[in-house]
Amino acid sequence: MPAADKETAPAQARKKYPEKYAPEETAFRHIHRGDSIFIGSGCGQPQHLLKTLIKYVKADPAAIRDAEVFQTWALGDVPYADERLRDNFRHNSFFIGKNVRDAVNKGLADYTPVSLSDVPGMFHKGLIPLDVSLIQLAPPDKNGYMSLGVSVDIVKAAVQTSPLIIAQINRYMPRTHGDGFIHIKDVDYLIPYDEPLLEYKAPADKEAVKKIRGYLSRLVRDGETIQAGYGGLINSAIMGLAGKKNLGIHTELLSDGLVSLIKKGAADNSKKTLNPKKTIASFCMGSKETYKYIDDNKKIELKAIDYTNNPLVIARHDNMTAINSALGIDLTGQATEESVGKTFYGGIGGQANFMRGAVHAKNGKTILVMESTADNGKTSRITPFLAEGAGVTLNRGDVHYVVTEYGIAYLHAKNVRERAMELIGIAHPRFRGWLIDEAKRLNLIYCDQAYMPGKKGAYPEDLETFRTTRSGLRIRIRPVRISDESLLKEFFYSLTDDTIYRRFASARKDMPHDRLQAYTVIDYDQQMILLALTEDEEKEELIGIGQYNINQKTHMGDIGFVVKDAYQHKGVGTELLKHLTYAGKRKGLMGFTAEVLSDNRPMIDLFKESGYEQKKISGEDMHEYALLFRRTQ
Repeated sequence: MPAADKETAPAQARKKYPEKYAPEETAFRHIHRGDSIFIGSGCGQPQHLLKTLIKYVKADPAAIRDAEVFQTWALGDVPYADERLRDNFRHNSFFIGKNVRDAVNKGLADYTPVSLSDVPGMFHKGLIPLDVSLIQLAPPDKNGYMSLGVSVDIVKAAVQTSPLIIAQINRYMPRTHGDGFIHIKDVDYLIPYDEPLLEYKAPADKEAVKKIRGYLSRLVRDGETIQAGYGGLINSAIMGLAGKKNLGIHTELLSDGLVSLIKKGAADNSKKTLNPKKTIASFCMGSKETYKYIDDNKKIELKAIDYTNNPLVIARHDNMTAINSALGIDLTGQATEESVGKTFYGGIGGQANFMRGAVHAKNGKTILVMESTADNGKTSRITPFLAEGAGVTLNRGDVHYVVTEYGIAYLHAKNVRERAMELIGIAHPRFRGWLIDEAKRLNLIYCDQAYMPGKKGAYPEDLETFRTTRSGLRIRIRPVRISDESLLKEFFYSLTDDTIYRRFASARKDMPHDRLQAYTVIDYDQQMILLALTEDEEKEELIGIGQYNINQKTHMGDIGFVVKDAYQHKGVGTELLKHLTYAGKRKGLMGFTAEVLSDNRPMIDLFKESGYEQKKISGEDMHEYALLFRRTQ
């Protein structure tokens, strides 16, 4: 809206509809005892209206009694949840914010567990009949239309179904495009009062968040459409996507983090299959800079939550990626965002809708991000099973990836044993031994599952790297993890008998669990096993293994390699040797030794190409090599 109209339109509206402009007390007299009152939520909460309403009730306690107050998210003050006003108000929240958490758990307020996308339908069907809505709007334009601004979500449905609408008109409220326009004729009372909107600012980054940011960036690809859930962790983590290209945004919450991706050009919505070129959201919670950016921005539309959060709508987006967080997850893949045991904490919100919608989208995926611990490191967020009383917000089938500061676990299409091992691998090291013991006790994993405790079993993340081989093959090289048993089993049984013999000098053709454990549970101080994998995170293909074991007498590493037949002669072994050499030098090794079958030309050639000094003791069937870390040139 042009600046001139912003100045003149409100004055013209007041002149045209004088009866709608009245003192707060006049409007509040139309609220009756026992009424159901809806209050605008999140950063759209009408702060002035609430303050004057409470002042009005305190002056005349009998004016409003036994009223039920409905709200999605109480970000600001919640005086109506005060025990001293319990005869006047009973708060009922669809999502528990920290300001009402104590009241809910003390039985002084209520929580209605429901997906937010279902709430508009409940209003329209009369399952939750509303009598009054207290909302906040941007000033009217020259045609008499006002905007719900930062909070369309369930507010639009509340306005459509409430007999009485009392609105605070606030020049600080941005005018947003989409479903949030309301004509002045449809509002009963307008209360002009300008005040800054509530802001939601993410806490400062922690080291754990920075690591999570890197892992998340690895999972999100150029051109995908993303949804990002609530919370400081996600808001910070998605900052790591700033280097992406052509991202789309279809989300419930529009945050500072998502807006920063738009500003930096990472999200231009050019590849979206639904609402192309448009950022679609339902409400906005962020800073005043974000509110200024979305004001009258035609490329950003805020729509009703039964549209944005509809799984059928979400599933229409090709390459949909839903990014959410949880309070905790168990080893089978059940996650909660609602409660910590029997203590109500959050709510269903929209994450279940988005995760389910993304699962059914073409090339869709779901990502759950969380710090590995809570309570300042005292509690593991990854547990054997969810605690008694915890609400299962996400079932086992809706979670594809789980990301903590210790890595990425991929659960999709994995059995319970594999899921448990994946999640134990990204738990805080302090809790991994306990998780192993509990998982064995509960028969979730092998009863003889080994574990390497302490520093010697700490995964050396800094050895993860990407390489391009001489044939142009892009591979990821990383140390073996405790959760890689199934990957190694699949790899071993894909090898030809000839390759198995040349690597292991044995005709043995089986690789049972007890043998596989020797490859996945290792002392990283004494040995190293590096895996070469194709770059696809969703279905990693193991194509090569390189390893060394330290000989304490010589301080040399005894090495061995095996590359999948289809990938031999493509430079995979060369890259594995280079990275093993890097790891060995960091340990101060003098070099490598190896026993090589005399007809194993690929291994012999690999040593020759290394550029290091070599010593060879020839045998009839087997050669002994020493590769010294001294350059020949």
